[in-house]
Amino acid sequence: MAFIGTRILRSVVLILCVAAVTACTPLYRTHGYTPTDQDLAKITVGVDTKDTVDEVIGAPSSSGVLRDSGYYYVEQRIKKFAYQEPEVVDRQVVAITFQPNGVVRNVERFGLQDGNIVALSRRVTDSNVEGLSFLRQLFGNIGRFNTGSIFDD
Repeated sequence: MAFIGTRILRSVVLILCVAAVTACTPLYRTHGYTPTDQDLAKITVGVDTKDTVDEVIGAPSSSGVLRDSGYYYVEQRIKKFAYQEPEVVDRQVVAITFQPNGVVRNVERFGLQDGNIVALSRRVTDSNVEGLSFLRQLFGNIGRFNTGSIFDD
């Protein structure tokens, strides 16, 4: 009987050890798609068009801000480890730009090392009520109210 209890105890300890080891294993997730260099070699700059790029590589997940300016294929690999914040370990961007007539102008590949941190800024119209309390805004409208505009057709 003691032999069965020892086996169960060993099994439980083994399961707990395996669970502890796998809990400390980083998880990697890949998002997006970038074509391989072999697929990009099939595209000839100055010859191929958007239609042939769509056939050879496939449609991109995003395109340029300006209409018909280019195709952008983006792929990134993210590492998540336990309680730590996710970390981008690899990012690839393939940019295919087109001439105004739709012919391929350039094919470029950028990696994470090529990226720059971009400080985003917002251009917002300043509010003319900034610094005014609610009551001051409310009482500031007294005398500006025109009752004639309510009854006009």
